[in-house]
Amino acid sequence: MKSVGVLALQGSVSEHVNAVRNAACRLILDCTVKEVKYPKEIESVDALVLPGGESTTIGKLLVKQGVFDLIKARIVAGMPVLATCAGMILMAKKGDIQVEKTKQPLLGLMDYQVDRNAFGRQRESFEAGLNILVLGKEPFHAVFIRAPAVSKVWGKARVLARYENKAVLVQQGRMLSAAFHPELTSDRRLHEFFLKLI
Repeated sequence: MKSVGVLALQGSVSEHVNAVRNAACRLILDCTVKEVKYPKEIESVDALVLPGGESTTIGKLLVKQGVFDLIKARIVAGMPVLATCAGMILMAKKGDIQVEKTKQPLLGLMDYQVDRNAFGRQRESFEAGLNILVLGKEPFHAVFIRAPAVSKVWGKARVLARYENKAVLVQQGRMLSAAFHPELTSDRRLHEFFLKLI
């Protein structure tokens, strides 16, 4: 039986837990899903979700909890990860001026540069249909809340979706990074795609 952890430091944790459970049911996968935040819990899972929230706070909490290096090492060793919104910022190898100004800790695992508030502040949050070919022909209803975007990719990173010519879904091996919140809709295709990476 495989186990998926949802990092429970901040953000839409319970929504991701429910989304992964629903996706596992749809795929008929024998899989447990649990909230994780301590080293032993993170060591026990086969895959990890890094949910949205405030990226600077989450980065600092990862360091304070003593799990920053552990999470990085597990992902480098091949553990699949789904990073959403703030998670997209954490996964970047390079940040924008805002990231530098706040001294945002970055895991630095994916070959892209991130623009922290690419679509504006909280009041500019929006929803949009995205064409994501790996998920099928039906547009994916995406919820963007003070969302980042990828401004530049290189190396092994590949863009799976764009909005207004900005990269909003990137894959690199078993790492998936989304600017939006797939857990806030009833569409489970992205979580299913993630589970297939395990």
